[in-house]
Amino acid sequence: MPLKPITDNTIYLKSPREIEIMREAGRIVALTVQEIKTATEPGMTTKDVDRIAAQIFKRFGVKSTALGYFDFPGHICVSVNEEVVHGIPGGRRLKEGDLVKIDVAASYRGYVGDTTISYGVGPLQPEIQRLVDVTEAALYKGIEQAIAGQRLSNISHAIQKHVEANKLEVVREFVGHGVGRWMREPPQVPHWGKPGHCPMLRPGVCLAIEAQVVLGGRGVKILADGWTAVTLDRKWSAHFEHTVAITPAGPLILTLP
Repeated sequence: MPLKPITDNTIYLKSPREIEIMREAGRIVALTVQEIKTATEPGMTTKDVDRIAAQIFKRFGVKSTALGYFDFPGHICVSVNEEVVHGIPGGRRLKEGDLVKIDVAASYRGYVGDTTISYGVGPLQPEIQRLVDVTEAALYKGIEQAIAGQRLSNISHAIQKHVEANKLEVVREFVGHGVGRWMREPPQVPHWGKPGHCPMLRPGVCLAIEAQVVLGGRGVKILADGWTAVTLDRKWSAHFEHTVAITPAGPLILTLP
């Protein structure tokens, strides 16, 4: 199945059977990010990190949804320090104290799991560790609002509120999104916004909820490679993401090992 974006605004509800398949896809990408994190060490290149992902995907029999997506050349996105998102794996060599963000999405039996983590190559400076902690906590604040009967923008507002309460900024050029048979489906899920707006959440909605947070100004630009987004002031950024299903019993995080 071609892993292309859906071009209309239809929000597709998933059945319990489909969510169960997505849970397995999510488990695989969750295990992938944990294996990569454990294997990362100083001196590796971001291409080395991508090769590890490719080997794990082969082992599990899943297909990268990044590779070939609008000609993206990597199996995963690997972004470092000032790189916010969509870093192309290549020759950049990792150093002690670097902050790595790996965005991992894969298709299993025709359904996608999508997750992102941020982690240090060894210990991080206290300011950077705080950035990571606030970003991860903000993601979970958003997930807490992923409840049937709530409005979608409640998720966005919860993320923004937590980040700004900690004197940091959310990135506004990129958003979370629906996920299912395609890597990107409606609706968009910003990291900011006023509560009580956008569609009402219903059981069966599946979302890739993200938090992207920066130490400095929130402005970003795309590098000449056409993919890698970096902060304008070159301050560092952090990024976390989970695939979440809306269920009658509350939010179900599908990208946990």
